[in-house]
Amino acid sequence: MHHVSIRTADIFQAIAFYEQLGFSVCERFQTGYTLACWMEGLGGRIELLQIPEPKPAPDAFGDEHYVGYYHLSFDVSQLTDDLTHWLNQLRDRLSTQSQELKVLLEPTQQMISDRVYEVAFIADADQLPIEFLRRMK
Repeated sequence: MHHVSIRTADIFQAIAFYEQLGFSVCERFQTGYTLACWMEGLGGRIELLQIPEPKPAPDAFGDEHYVGYYHLSFDVSQLTDDLTHWLNQLRDRLSTQSQELKVLLEPTQQMISDRVYEVAFIADADQLPIEFLRRMK
C-alpha cells in the first residue's frame, strides 16, 4: 500500500496530533485548492488534506450500521509491552499540545484468528477512529 489519505478540518492540528503518534512530515504541498502533506511513521504513510468548509465525519465507530472505510490500525507490538501505559504517555504528549486524547475503547484483549492481541481505539483530531494492536506474548 502506498498511503492512506485523510481529509481534515485543520491540517495543522492534524499534523500536531499525528506527530505525537510518531509520524513526521516528509513533504508539504498544495493540491488544487487545499494544503496537504505526506507523513511517515508507525510503519506507514499518510496524506493529510485540509478541506475548506468541512462537514463532520460520520460516526464510524459508534454507528453499528455505518458502511465504508472504518479505521486505521497500527501494530505497536515493537514499541510497547503495555498498551495502557503507551496510551497514557500519548495522553501526556497531546496535553502539552492542548489536545485531548479521546479513547473510544480502552485496551482489552481480543482473539484475532489464532492470536491474542491487546486492542485499543482512539479518535484522531477529526474524530476518526484509530486502532492500536499489541500482540500478546
